[in-house]
Amino acid sequence: MAETTKVDAPVIESELQELVAEADTGGRKPIGVAAAALTCVAIAWSLFQLWYASPLPFVFGVFILNDTEARAIHLGLALFLAYTAYPAFKSSPRGHVPAIDWALALAAAFAGAYLFLFYRELATRPGQPTTLDLVTAGAGILLLLEATRRSLGLPMVIVASVFIVFTFAGPSMPEVIQHKGASLSKFLQHQWLTTEGVFGIALGVSTSFVFLFVLFGTLLDKAGAGNWMMQISIALLGHLRGGPAKVAVVSSALNGVVSGSSVSNVVSGGIFTIPLMKRTGLSGVKAGAIEAASSINGQIMPPVMGAAAFLMVEYVGIPYSEIVKHAFLPAVISYLALLYIVHLEALKIGAQPIPRESFPPGIRLMRTGLGIAGSIAVLCILYYGVVGVQAAFGKSAPWVLLVAGFIVYLLTVWFAAQVPDLELDDPNAPIVRLPRAWDVTRTGLDFLIPLVVLLWCLMVEEMSPGLSAFWATASIIGIVVTRRPLLALFRGQAIAPAARAAAHDLFDGLALGARNMIGIAVATATAGIIVGTVTLTGLGLMMTEFVEFISGGNVFIMLVMIAAISLVLGMGIPTTANYILVATLMAPVVVELGAQAGLAIPLIAVHLFVFYFGIMADITPPVGLAAFAAAAISREDPIATGFQGAFYALRTGLLPFIFIFNPEMLLIDVESWPHTIQVVAFSTLAMLVFSAASMNFFVTRSRWWETAILLVACFALFRPDWFLNWVSPSRVELPARELLAEVQRVGEDQRVNFIVEGVNIEGEDVRKTVSLRLGKPAPTPQERLREAGLTLSPGDQPTIVNVGFGSYAKRVGLEPGQKITAVLVPAPDRPSSWYVYLPALALIGFVWWNQRRRARPLSAEAPAIPPERVPAA
Repeated sequence: MAETTKVDAPVIESELQELVAEADTGGRKPIGVAAAALTCVAIAWSLFQLWYASPLPFVFGVFILNDTEARAIHLGLALFLAYTAYPAFKSSPRGHVPAIDWALALAAAFAGAYLFLFYRELATRPGQPTTLDLVTAGAGILLLLEATRRSLGLPMVIVASVFIVFTFAGPSMPEVIQHKGASLSKFLQHQWLTTEGVFGIALGVSTSFVFLFVLFGTLLDKAGAGNWMMQISIALLGHLRGGPAKVAVVSSALNGVVSGSSVSNVVSGGIFTIPLMKRTGLSGVKAGAIEAASSINGQIMPPVMGAAAFLMVEYVGIPYSEIVKHAFLPAVISYLALLYIVHLEALKIGAQPIPRESFPPGIRLMRTGLGIAGSIAVLCILYYGVVGVQAAFGKSAPWVLLVAGFIVYLLTVWFAAQVPDLELDDPNAPIVRLPRAWDVTRTGLDFLIPLVVLLWCLMVEEMSPGLSAFWATASIIGIVVTRRPLLALFRGQAIAPAARAAAHDLFDGLALGARNMIGIAVATATAGIIVGTVTLTGLGLMMTEFVEFISGGNVFIMLVMIAAISLVLGMGIPTTANYILVATLMAPVVVELGAQAGLAIPLIAVHLFVFYFGIMADITPPVGLAAFAAAAISREDPIATGFQGAFYALRTGLLPFIFIFNPEMLLIDVESWPHTIQVVAFSTLAMLVFSAASMNFFVTRSRWWETAILLVACFALFRPDWFLNWVSPSRVELPARELLAEVQRVGEDQRVNFIVEGVNIEGEDVRKTVSLRLGKPAPTPQERLREAGLTLSPGDQPTIVNVGFGSYAKRVGLEPGQKITAVLVPAPDRPSSWYVYLPALALIGFVWWNQRRRARPLSAEAPAIPPERVPAA
């Protein structure tokens, strides 16, 4: 396959823009009045979401909305834009909006906003719908399904339709999933006129904070942060062996903050990195696969993960800061493993590094040390400075911090104005050397301000995700509006043109952010039909029996089934909808059957399991949109790119199985810094060893028995408990009366494990193991349990008296009437994990020594790539 040339680069870029538009924002680009109408509605949607997320309605006492009203406005605007932005068919016009689409858009907007328009009337007659109510609900569901077909494709419509048919065909279903069915009136009420169906939790999360995070990323990209992150990756990693591929990995991780879409992530970085990788010797298939594999993982990379991660806040019932903590280690080691895979690919083809400016080793070491030390110092000054201002100024601290932040912003923009703006050069043009990291960094230090605001609000102040996103978005809006004029001012240029360009960027960003949200809003609404079917028919309880029957009660087989279901569904529906569907049906099943098998599986582990495999579907053939986008750039076969990318993504597929059985990878039950360091170090090493084994290359090409040894060592590092359980159990049972003492002992956000026995709704005796997350310590253990949603009777064998609605205790399957029969605590005389770690390290060392002994050493005089063969940065 011929390499991409300068001649066809504009053609490729146009095709890619069309691909992103069709997938994310709608392929229709009308002109004239229609274009103005679409833009105005999109901007109005963004402004509405900013208003709703902000404290301003309560400050001014104006346009205060409850959750149901806000969801209705959110869906009404999304449906209007879905019909005007997405053509009905491939042959439909792109340059104007047909009259039929205007009519459908207005009808869909009315149906979507019906709960807002007639909220008071509906509240006065619950359960007594009028003809208008039912007709609107029926039309709304049909219009929602058509909007789903346009924006997400037919598979999502088919899945939703199957669940609708299941609602009415209950008496005709096989016995294991049989139910009494529902009338049309009951179905329409449940799905459209209550918050149990379309207007349920999923659409609520989309309304409350997913929109703000998508808008935040869009505006950040408009300000130039995406380009800045790409250039930093080039400056830091371009000089390494296989540098362009490593740039693709790191820039995709950073770009996950800006873009929540796998396709958009592939295109924004891949248009530059894929040609770079091809010119350093990688095949087009592998170059596209590396970009696709790294781009899909942008959604699992904290601190700003994909939309499904925000749904976990509601489904799991823990703060977003806790989700970030649990997701951090698997995401980081997944990216480190991909970097290592890239390095091994470079070794295989003998790729040479791109030359960079030469410094004496001592000078380079000193520059690196100063950079690291300076970064740590700035972080310390930032943290303790903010804490000090809060302590010194009390209620006035926010105003003081606002002034201080503005001063810092002015200084960083002035600093950036002293050098030219960054531009992405032609990746096919030669370069002589890489840019210096500091020269790149100084051009965009102000882009860190909204990220700091977001992280501070989320992680330190522990504000809600919606309010955190509002303050972060407000800060980036300020940067978009003022950055261009300030740069012009500091450079002595005309301010008026810069101000006009900044205003255009703002309006364009507000409109583009809304158009990026159309698919997510429609997906969460359609997923609500599925969730509503589960609550209306009791399908969740049926699925427990069905899956237990199919898997024979084996948790591992059950997990394989769920992974396969997520991958298959993900071929046709987006990650968010895939997560909602599988998590709603399967997450409670895994927790329940695991508990009955004696495994206390944390709820967050199950949800992250579903999330990971939903993301992997974006690259899995035959329908992997990320692989298709990468193949469009590399001009290679998309199926071959998808298979190669799926092979690289094996590490992402392995991690969920590991942290289900070893929750320490999610930093659960890790109580000390030494323990944390141990978990991080050996988990990372295990993933690197697995990558080497899967690539059949360590120091040199591996023999089959060396690969087998590496896999055994990898398993030992990941699951030392599996070996130790043959010698000693990990936990011992104490009498149930010790529960309160154990509750008092465990630290904040730690877990207490115990065994409950009871009778299920079918009259069968059930015994299961439960892992209950506890929050901050309370004056008494009883109060601490009540805060987790659990109220117990006194006595040596306490009985569950009450389980709080929506509490964590309810989510892990606890029910009133169950008796606590034993408490599980760590075994005091269990052998140390080092008894497994040391032999595993010895095996790895043996393979390394054996391969090192026979490997052909690389020539120290190997020439660097000549300038005419070196790609641009």
